[in-house]
Amino acid sequence: MVFVNTENLPAGELPPSLRHRLDEVLRLCDVSLRHTTESWGPDRPAPIWTEGGAWYRQPDMWTDWTPGFYAGQMWLLYKLLKDDFWAEKAREHSLPLLPRRFDRDVHDLGFIFLSSYGRWLEQTEEDDPVRAELVDTIVTAATVQSERWNGAADEGFIYSFNGPQSLFIDIMMNVRLLFWAAANGADSRVGERAIEHARTSARYLVRRAGEGLGEEDGSVAHEAIFNTEQGRGEFRCLSTQQGYSPFTCWARGLAWAIYGYAYAYGATGDETFLETAHLCAGYYLLNTPGDCVPYWDYGAPGIPDEPRDSSAAAIAGCGLLLLAELDSGVPGAGDYLRTALTIGATLSSDDYLGPKREGEEGLLLGGVYHRPRGWGVGGAVMWGDYFFLELIERLLSLDDGSLKPLGPGECPVRFEPGEV
Repeated sequence: MVFVNTENLPAGELPPSLRHRLDEVLRLCDVSLRHTTESWGPDRPAPIWTEGGAWYRQPDMWTDWTPGFYAGQMWLLYKLLKDDFWAEKAREHSLPLLPRRFDRDVHDLGFIFLSSYGRWLEQTEEDDPVRAELVDTIVTAATVQSERWNGAADEGFIYSFNGPQSLFIDIMMNVRLLFWAAANGADSRVGERAIEHARTSARYLVRRAGEGLGEEDGSVAHEAIFNTEQGRGEFRCLSTQQGYSPFTCWARGLAWAIYGYAYAYGATGDETFLETAHLCAGYYLLNTPGDCVPYWDYGAPGIPDEPRDSSAAAIAGCGLLLLAELDSGVPGAGDYLRTALTIGATLSSDDYLGPKREGEEGLLLGGVYHRPRGWGVGGAVMWGDYFFLELIERLLSLDDGSLKPLGPGECPVRFEPGEV
């Protein structure tokens, strides 16, 4: 692992060269995303990945989990650049998502609404009458999401779009929606289910040495399958949809776990969630190449000739900064900060910046959507661009003196859970 050197920096400051670079990157992203909004307006479903440099949306997708990231990029640019153009565009692209708050067919309402309506709420004044509508939208989406519940097992969980038998690591990022809603007026059951889901995911999807799931601490499986016949809920096996195998570690899944468990700890104070976040972060630090961008799966057989996944790096960088802020006294917090700085430096280099390449419409190149199916490999992906901008947001906050919580949808708001 190769880190950005922070030894001579005052606490809570970016290296000046990286600060200058991130300011330049924001200007480039501003221009690039303006061009994208001209061809992908609010009357058109949001794109998902780039092909040949151009944004693309596969017809008849079986699930649509990414549109909030498109609106979210606009809210982030509004926050970072203070340009009213982006507030107007962000509202235009957020409003069409409103009917999705009742969508019972997906497990991704957190992705859709925290990145759009959560960011919108962050940018409203306390006396703005629209705040109540935004909060109601987020709480409604969280309540609907909590109803995708498999309670047959002793440890319940929110199940994936594959059906009640399926538990995904991705959903750890979506239960952020439930944690937030629980602190903002949702029924207590919403928060309790978020806690139970996080505990179940930690038990079955996060590997711990000696427990039979794998030999390495902190790696994750993408999916766990449970027996749902006759009301039983026994764990059956591990599986994967986007990783190389059930027994390897899919990089984006690991990044979801780092961020998701850091958030869960911040929302509840549950030390089990903190320990799980540290475990997954430790695996990332020990097993990721020196530029801090992982291969798409840590067990892919063709390494070092396998694709890297820049979107996983951006997500992990955000999670590591949040974890460092929440548990700054832990000995590894400095390594988390240095890793996040290195990720920021790597992703803002010309190797990954789409606006530096002629004909590239995305912001962050080198992403991977679905390697087994060959979708979105090597170009930009919508969530990669979003979390790249969030990473920039979090890194720039270092210059304000601390790693501060950022926004109602993106950082924990503590609630007092009942017994689960």
